[in-house]
Parts: sequence; structure tokens; C-alpha cells
Amino acid sequence: MTVNYDSKDYLKSVDAYWRAANYLSVGQLFLMKNPLLKKPLTAEDVKPKPIGHWGTIAPQNFIYAHLNRVLKKYNLDMFYIEGSGHGGQVMVSNSYLDGSYTERYPEITQDEKGMAKLFKRFSFPGGVASHAAPETPGSIHEGGELGYSLSHGVGAILDNPDVIAAVEIGDGEAETGPLAASWFSDKFINPIKDGAVLPILQINGFKISNPTIVSRMSDEELTEYFHGMGWDPHFVSVFKGGRFDGEKDPMQVHEEMAKTMDEVIEEIKAIQKHARENNDASLPHWPLIIFQCPKGWTGPKKDLDGNPIENSFRAHQIPIPVSQGDMKHADMLTDWLESYKPEELFNEDGSPKEIVTENTAEGDHRMAMNPITNGGKDPKRLNLPDYRDFALKFDKPGSMEAQDMVEWAKYLDKVAKLNPTTFRGFGPDESKSNRLFQL
Repeated sequence: MTVNYDSKDYLKSVDAYWRAANYLSVGQLFLMKNPLLKKPLTAEDVKPKPIGHWGTIAPQNFIYAHLNRVLKKYNLDMFYIEGSGHGGQVMVSNSYLDGSYTERYPEITQDEKGMAKLFKRFSFPGGVASHAAPETPGSIHEGGELGYSLSHGVGAILDNPDVIAAVEIGDGEAETGPLAASWFSDKFINPIKDGAVLPILQINGFKISNPTIVSRMSDEELTEYFHGMGWDPHFVSVFKGGRFDGEKDPMQVHEEMAKTMDEVIEEIKAIQKHARENNDASLPHWPLIIFQCPKGWTGPKKDLDGNPIENSFRAHQIPIPVSQGDMKHADMLTDWLESYKPEELFNEDGSPKEIVTENTAEGDHRMAMNPITNGGKDPKRLNLPDYRDFALKFDKPGSMEAQDMVEWAKYLDKVAKLNPTTFRGFGPDESKSNRLFQL
């Protein structure tokens, strides 16, 4: 059966998948029981103290849904890195929808009972972390430690010419030193023998409670800034008019993101085709997506005092005061969850409906099950020399002067010669001052 991935009908599947991921992500924050809201919420259904983050979740689920679409359309070898914050629900929700999570954790079944277990274990004693963590399928990046997402993505595609690392980056994370410096990592990507990194910068305007720098830059300034560092920016915005003012219909944003995703994938393929057919390793301008969206997108609009939650810093962590000990506003949580129309997304038994699973891949083609996220693709052991050949020989202490780094450099030099295409050393300007003279 031929699937038209560009049709409006297929985008309805992308939208359903996105809403399902959002529903699961909210449920993980708050619920322990009653995952499908088959009865009114009670205190025993809700966690004693919800802990986690909401602000970047729905935009990340949106990105993930569209990456699934282009992965299937172009038959890509791709995986996802979640850079911004501690939104661990993203990796959990998406790997659960495509079945990866259940394969790794058979007790977390794709039904009502399994969904309840999935919700309870998130950010809960004896459960899983509130950020992207190693035990989550598809995760190679610890989401609680900001600044390293792009570097990890580049490292993973070196010597893997068919792999694309889709790296989501928060605009708060973008202000860290490691991330700001890592924009230059494109200078290490060889378009002939390495894969590609697709950075997706999520600009929602806020860090924890301060405005972000890139949100104060115009599109023209951002284009000039990133172009100077070797990137070709493509913009997608949720907003109607001026930046951070009014939202478009979600289906319009789906259409814009689908078109942009196609453009950047075809741009990557064109860069690689030219480089490999012409043996041209010169540095290109790689595509970059800049996604402008509200913080807390699709969540509660205002708090109990009438202050904005969505599109404000208040969306960062737990946006509404609902817990086992405070059920006065449980209706806010119910309305929020029901806004995703779960009856359209999940069967009576809790399994995802076909309109949701239509946008999932299979087997190792799933981003959460890509072998590169669990040991690498075709990993090769380094050919290491015998360390004893580099031992210093002396009769008594004090009879010889030597420095450990100088001697270790001799060993590393031999490693480099034995592994000319599989061993690299990266560093700033201190290699020689650190006594690595031999390299």
C-alpha cells in the first residue's frame, strides 16, 4: 500500500500522534490511576507531589511527530536528542507510542493497566527520572545537564555516513557555554564519510523565569548569526502576527513544519550527494530549523489569579496546583487532559488507535530503537598497543625524570597510528601545554 505522506489525511495522523504524546506527557506529571479518565478524578488517582517540567514538552512532541513523518517518507536512519531542560516525558511518551518502551519494559503494556504504570513511575520513588535518562529507549543524552546536546549529536554521526541526528535545543540551553561553542562543531563534519546533524532550536522566549537572548533577536539577525557559523536557518512559527503574539491553527503549523522538514532533509541529501559524487569535502552550510512556539503550548492558558501560563515562564514546571493533597482545582487538570480528545486517540482498552500508530515506524527504524542509541552501529574495537611497551624502566626511585602526560602521549600517538580512521582527539588549545608533545 502506497502512503501519501504529503496529504492532509496523513497530517491528521501526525496531529493525532502529537495529541496522544501530549496526553501521555501530562498524565505522567500528575496521575497514578484512572489514566483514561473513565471516572471523575479522585485524590487517590493523583500523585502526592507532582514533580517535572511542562514548558518544552508539547513543542518537542510536535517535532518528534514530524520527524517520524519524514523518517518514513524518506526511509531515514535517524534518531532524536532532547536538549532542552528536564522534559523526560518526551522520550518516554514517544517510545511508548511506537511500542519501543513496552519491548524494553514488558510490564508497561500498551493498554489501560500499562498506561497507569507508565504514569505512576514517572518522577516517582522507585520509578524513572524526570529528565531524559539512560534507561529510556532511544536516549543517549542526559537531559538534566544542559549544553551538550549538539556535541553529542555530532559525535554520534562521525563515521556513520547514513545517520541523521535530529537535535532539539532549547533557547535557554542555547545560552550555556558548551552549547554556544558547539555551533562550531559543524566544522568537524565531513560530508563524504560522516552523517548529518539537524539542529532544531526551540525558541519559546523563556528560560526558567527570564527572557532568552535569541528570542530578542529578529529573524534577520538570527539568519545572519547562524549563517556565519555555517548553518542555513529555516523558520517555522506557531504565531500569527508578530513574534509571540496569537497562535495559528495547529493544522496550519503542521503543514508548515511538514514542508520545512521536507526541505531540510532534501537539502541534507543534496549536500551529501554532491560531496560524495565529486569527492568534495569542503564545508557546506547545513540546514537548521528555528521553531518559534509558546512555552507551555497546548497547556492551561491562565492560572487561578488570571495570569498567563501558556506563553509565559509560569509554564516551566508544574503549571497548575493539583495534587493528592489539593484537589480543589482537579477540573483544570481534567479539562486539560480532555482537550487532547483521548477518545479519538486510544481504544477502550487503552491501546493507541490506528490513526496514531499510522505515524510510527517499525523495528530498528524507530528512533527509540535505532542501534546507534544502544551501543552504536557496527561498533569496532580500537586496535590498542600493549601498554607495557611504554613502561619506564628504572632501578631505583629518583633515578629518572619523566612526566606522565609526556609518556602517555607516546601511547596515544601509537593508538592514532593503529587506528587512522576510528580514533580522534578533540580539545581546545591546551594539547601541547598539557604535555601531549608526541601527538
